[in-house]
Amino acid sequence: MLKQVSRLTLGPLARGLFRAKIVGRRNVPKTGPVILASNHLSFIDSVVITLFAPRPVSFLAKDSYFTGTGITGFLSRHFFRSIGAIPVTRGVGQAAQDALDAGLNLLHEGEAFAIYPEGTRSRDGRLYRGKTGVAWLALNAGVPVIPVALTGTDKVQPIGTKGIRPAKVTIQFGEPLDLSRHGKADSGRARRHATDEVMDAIAALSGQQRAGEYNEPPAATFAEKVRRTFRGRGEL
Repeated sequence: MLKQVSRLTLGPLARGLFRAKIVGRRNVPKTGPVILASNHLSFIDSVVITLFAPRPVSFLAKDSYFTGTGITGFLSRHFFRSIGAIPVTRGVGQAAQDALDAGLNLLHEGEAFAIYPEGTRSRDGRLYRGKTGVAWLALNAGVPVIPVALTGTDKVQPIGTKGIRPAKVTIQFGEPLDLSRHGKADSGRARRHATDEVMDAIAALSGQQRAGEYNEPPAATFAEKVRRTFRGRGEL
C-alpha cells in the first residue's frame, strides 16, 4: 500500500521533472514474479524504475539508508521504504549471497524485483559485463527477466553530485526473456550464458558501448587482485 501511494503521489511530479518517456510498459506482466534487469547510470535509477514501471517494484538498497539518525535519518528511511527498497549489507561472499536470497524471497512472494547486473553505476557511460546474480535468481525462481534501458538519468544526478536537476529521461522495457533453456541455476556455464543474454538485450535497447569487463574499482591490495582472479564470478 505504501508503494502504491508513493507511485500515485510522486509519479506525476517525477514525470514532469524528468520529462519522462516510457517505452514498452506492456512488456511488464501485471501480476506474478518477474525480474527487471537494468543498466545503471545514476543513483536516481531505482527511483525512476520504481515510479515509472507499470506495477510496484522492489529493489535492494544499502542498509545505511535505513540506519541514519535525526530528521535526516527518519526521512531517508521513510522515503526508501515508500518506494520499495529492501535494506541489505553490500559486499562479497556471504553478504552478496544474503542479498540474492532477499531478492529470491521477494520473487517467491510474487513481486517484481529490480536488479543491476553491472553491480554498480557506470562512471563512463559504457555497459559493463553482467554479474551472474540475475541469472541465479531467474533460474532458481523460474521467472522471466525484463531487460530495462535507462537513458538520461546520469544527467538528472551525475555521479559525484547530490542535487537533482531537470533532464529528459527515457526508460525502455524490453520483451520478457525466458532463460530456462540455458540450464540449472547451479551450473556456472548456464548462469554465464543466461546473464550474457540479458546484457545483450539491455545493450540492444540502450545503444551503449560495451565495456567487455566487470565494473569494479581497482583492487587496493595484491590479495584483492588474487581473490578477483580466482574467485567464482561475482553473484550480484
